[in-house]
Amino acid sequence: MKREEKEQIINGLIEQLKETNHFYLTDISDLTVETTSKLRRLCFSKNVKLQVAKNSLIQKALEKSEGDYSELFGVLKGSSAIMFCETANVPAKVIKEFRKTNSKPILKGAYVESSFFIGDSQLDSLVKLKSKNELIGDIIAILQSPAKNVISALQSGGNTIAGIVKTLSERESK
Repeated sequence: MKREEKEQIINGLIEQLKETNHFYLTDISDLTVETTSKLRRLCFSKNVKLQVAKNSLIQKALEKSEGDYSELFGVLKGSSAIMFCETANVPAKVIKEFRKTNSKPILKGAYVESSFFIGDSQLDSLVKLKSKNELIGDIIAILQSPAKNVISALQSGGNTIAGIVKTLSERESK
């Protein structure tokens, strides 16, 4: 590979790192071409960008990027692929879904919103992470809950009061 090609790959990785706040490093070695194509299609359908690159190029891109990614340098061994996505837990869900029928990809490490997750044992934790929109939805639901309870109590209380008034008026007329 020529120096210009390497620089192009490094610059492409740097741009991807700037665009997303999270990425996953995975091992997809030993996958057949057909299986890799299935993985790429699944990634594409979930808006995950999968890119295979040499570890040295990935490390140089991480070093040149804004931020300290040195904790991930230890996992850059063997064959590596990097997954980029806008939503933090989507690549983990893709990996989990794909591993229902295959033994790989294996999670080497992940960087999510300034936190590092090292090792395949972190996959379940990453799957459970909530996206920004999910958290906003949870907060709105929590904030709406007391208001709904008050409205419900007022509505049911109104029916109770109306029932009492009706009963009292019926007793007096008898």
